[in-house]
Amino acid sequence: MAPTSHYALILDDHPLVAHGMAEFLRARLPQMEVVVAGGADDLLRWVEMRGSPAIALIDFWLAEGAAVGLIGQVRSHCPGTPIAVISGDDDPAVMAQARQAGAQGFIHKQAAPETFGLAVEALLSGLVWFEPSLLGSQPSRSRDLQVTPADLGLSARQGQILALVLQGLPNKRIASQLDIAESTVKEHVTGILERLRVRTRVEAITLLRGRRLELP
Repeated sequence: MAPTSHYALILDDHPLVAHGMAEFLRARLPQMEVVVAGGADDLLRWVEMRGSPAIALIDFWLAEGAAVGLIGQVRSHCPGTPIAVISGDDDPAVMAQARQAGAQGFIHKQAAPETFGLAVEALLSGLVWFEPSLLGSQPSRSRDLQVTPADLGLSARQGQILALVLQGLPNKRIASQLDIAESTVKEHVTGILERLRVRTRVEAITLLRGRRLELP
């Protein structure tokens, strides 16, 4: 079934972590209802009652063991729902198993809140979110690969703004930091997205993951 209800469904083996993620998403995406499941069976009951969620976030290691089977069940019942696996495990095999089971994303529990938010937004936009350095099947991209604004076809000012966009800053904070009008920032962001041939800030961030923007 395709997503039929605008809600996020979270399952984590640690209630404090689960509710922390839920509160963060409620603040970042106030238009979306966020539900915390009490276990694998409870998660499936929510799907049965409410239909496919807009996104499902599932801890890889549950009390019963690895959530590979559960991920497969959610994928089978909700083929249109993006699934993000949450884990504190650094083993690349964990990410590979999650992806093979049908997850579209993997978010490490040590990730910064802003990274977590960007990952969720990317998945909701139909993109995938995997860390290339941890997943051998992903195209390799050196973390030290440097690019300049000119390499991207951008002006020096656009490069400054892009650097702040890549940090997840909204237009208002970018304007304040650069001491320019918010409307000017908005115009530059539109130009940057057009030059990068992407539609949204999330797509721009995803495109440039693994690259280091060097400003003149």
